[in-house]
Amino acid sequence: MPAGPSLSDVPRIRTVLAVYRVSAMITGFFLLGLVLMMVFRYGFHLDIELGGPFGFLALTQVGQLTAINLSVVLLSVHGWLYVLYLALDFMLWRMLRFSFFRFLWIALGGIIPFLSFWFEYEVPKFVKAEIAKVEDAASPVEVTA
Repeated sequence: MPAGPSLSDVPRIRTVLAVYRVSAMITGFFLLGLVLMMVFRYGFHLDIELGGPFGFLALTQVGQLTAINLSVVLLSVHGWLYVLYLALDFMLWRMLRFSFFRFLWIALGGIIPFLSFWFEYEVPKFVKAEIAKVEDAASPVEVTA
């Protein structure tokens, strides 16, 4: 298998990259919400309750919730968004043929707070550079006489 992406994969790579950028941002925001939820839950023994007796949105003692537990919803939504983030990371890895270490490094973006925001900026630069290499190699060389 040749190193680097193939020219025929470039349109798909661009599409996956666009979806990856959106996914990185959304996953990052939900991860920050998850961190905040964990501070409330494990630091103060409070869960986020939606539509309970204490108002539309309230912090309620763990185990005393009577309405929708937004803490669990936040946890579940972030988990599924991270699955999407990992799938897009995998697709980029498969099409660009970069190292497995880079795949794992990018995968940490959905686990370490703020890292996905940095990757949303850095990964497109790397991908566009790889695409440029492929397109330059495939373009005909001009010969001047």
